Amino acid sequence: MSDSDAALVARVVGDDDRSAFELLVRRYQSPLRNFLRRLAHNDQARADDLAQDTFMKAYKSLATYAGTAKFSTWLYRVAYNTFLNDQRKRFPAKEFDEAVHSPPVAATESGAEADVGRALEHLPTRQQAVFYLHYKKDLSHQEIATTLGLPLGTVKSDLARGHATLRHYLEEWRTK
Repeated sequence: MSDSDAALVARVVGDDDRSAFELLVRRYQSPLRNFLRRLAHNDQARADDLAQDTFMKAYKSLATYAGTAKFSTWLYRVAYNTFLNDQRKRFPAKEFDEAVHSPPVAATESGAEADVGRALEHLPTRQQAVFYLHYKKDLSHQEIATTLGLPLGTVKSDLARGHATLRHYLEEWRTK
């Protein structure tokens, strides 16, 4: 039986058990990189760098993890904030969502799933994060709000607006 996240965190904080932290990294490395890759528009090298920065920050601040939310929720928040900080450095003179928003592109012939993936890239970054956490990680609205540091109503609005935007792009592509 594997150790729970809470038990591993306690070992890291209490005993500076690096092997326990290594287990946490192995457990969350792939899903965290996928989350960051989505936010970085499939830039795998950037996502890998951001994931490494996230784990370094998490290790240094693990004692601040209060245990009131799941460890994964806390870790995704560290990752999201790491991404936002990196994004602000890359685009200091632009508004955050303008910096990552790209113009519409034509649909591909590779199927509906690929079209949805491409349409998701046109959502503002925060909405992409909300969609990923809701549909890929199966987090509740409240867990997403906690993860991203947003009010619950904002999470619900982002999902609703994101659905409308996705419908728009998919319908536009279908008629071309």
